[in-house]
Amino acid sequence: MRPVDEQLAIIMRGVDFGDEQIRRNMELELRERLEESVRSGRPLRVYCGYDPSAPDLHLGHTVTMRKLAQFQELGHQAIFLIGDFTGLIGDPSDKDSARRQQTPEEVADKAKTYVDQAYKILDPQKTIIRRNSEWLADLTFTDVIELASHFTVQQFLARDRFAHRHAKGDPIWVHEFLYALMQGYDAVSLQTDLQIGGTDQLFNLLAGRKLMEAFGLRPQICLTFPILVGTDGVLRMSKSTGNYIGIDEPPQEMYGKVMSIPDQAMSNYMNLVTRWTPAEIAGVEADLAAGKLHPRDAKMRLAFEIVEIFHGTEEARKAEEHFRTVFQQRELPPDMPEFTL
Repeated sequence: MRPVDEQLAIIMRGVDFGDEQIRRNMELELRERLEESVRSGRPLRVYCGYDPSAPDLHLGHTVTMRKLAQFQELGHQAIFLIGDFTGLIGDPSDKDSARRQQTPEEVADKAKTYVDQAYKILDPQKTIIRRNSEWLADLTFTDVIELASHFTVQQFLARDRFAHRHAKGDPIWVHEFLYALMQGYDAVSLQTDLQIGGTDQLFNLLAGRKLMEAFGLRPQICLTFPILVGTDGVLRMSKSTGNYIGIDEPPQEMYGKVMSIPDQAMSNYMNLVTRWTPAEIAGVEADLAAGKLHPRDAKMRLAFEIVEIFHGTEEARKAEEHFRTVFQQRELPPDMPEFTL
């Protein structure tokens, strides 16, 4: 395994808690866990969960998936968890109203291709695939009461989204509180060293720590990462809002969607979904600020990079040429079908 300091620098890149004390505590625990791993040769167990709320994984999902891939490259175990049970309720962390509950059939249908899509980022030979219905479906009502006994209503109401809805007098349904308990129990069942998620997931990740301690387990380390905005440049990327870029979309469509994002969103994309180093990103941003680089040209480099990640260099080149022909030169695409009337 690589030296601890080197691993720590790679893992902590991009981490954002919004709270410096939490960051210091988690980084300290991570260093300790990495030192133990290097001494013993035991890899860390790291996971992230993905609820099948739509059939397509999008660029927003790849922020955490790329971090899982980094753990794999460092010699650790990465668990890709499909939330086929939590998906029945849906995470309220980023919503101003309750999600529509899904049926098991709907969830299963949407999750059909999740594994194949995940392998666009993760190493198939090193990835552990699990589904949380394996343990959550077997919980009894007594088990649920036991899980709930470790939290107060005040803790839930203090969360931003719930606090906002409570202040407005909007309904907050009891089943929405159960989501954090279920996600917390995932950590107990998987007995992981570390869980990653978006910044809006921090409460759920910390719930996992609390429940692991309650079950006599060593609490997991939590790492959260910034949210990728959608093609509108404002709201988080989401299938439900229609501002997403699916990782299975055709190269030309993917390229075009990247080109449609507002200029101010480019930094968010460069930092979260490219393979560029911090120095490379800083160089692009400096050239943009100095007027040496036109935003359109920077965006074309960004679009090429993203398409290349998922479709390869040749397809990225074709997508760029198609964009130049149709949108810049205003010519008809060469592959345009002909019909005789």
